[in-house]
Amino acid sequence: MRKTDGDVGVITLGELESPLGLMIAGATEEGICLLEFEDNRSRLEKEIATLEKLLSAKAFRGVNSHIALLTHQVDEYFRGSRKVFTVPLITPGSPFQQEVWLELVKIPYGSTRSYMDQAKALGKPDAIRAIAHANGMNRISIIIPCHRVIGSDGKMTGYGGGIWRKKKLLDLEGGSDLQLWR
Repeated sequence: MRKTDGDVGVITLGELESPLGLMIAGATEEGICLLEFEDNRSRLEKEIATLEKLLSAKAFRGVNSHIALLTHQVDEYFRGSRKVFTVPLITPGSPFQQEVWLELVKIPYGSTRSYMDQAKALGKPDAIRAIAHANGMNRISIIIPCHRVIGSDGKMTGYGGGIWRKKKLLDLEGGSDLQLWR
């Protein structure tokens, strides 16, 4: 995962079909910067506008080798044959967001972590709300697995793609024997 600051020029946008609905991917020449479900249009438009500003770029529909690789890897993920993604990521954000997102990537496939566990892992046990907010600012669904973070009581909590998708993703990754990872 790399943070890129400014002036990348172009963000290529492409569509990916998934069993949970159409997804929109965004990529620069350096890597993937967006993967979101298409049906939350207002969130998606805000994320694209934010990326354009952060990367000093304009978004256009098109073809990009990173999106082609991502499409292949997401397809493998949904078929159950991919647990780790290798597509390069571009994650512009604050230093705190970067730290939170890096911690999300450490949660193994088939595991979950509570917001409290994530806060403790970051050495910020009093920052649960800020960490939850940073999780919500993640623009690369599935790959940066914010869906693996649940409430301390084991309940499903917010997910930009919808709670029903979060449950489906967790079911795909671990079925009914899913355990809280610590």
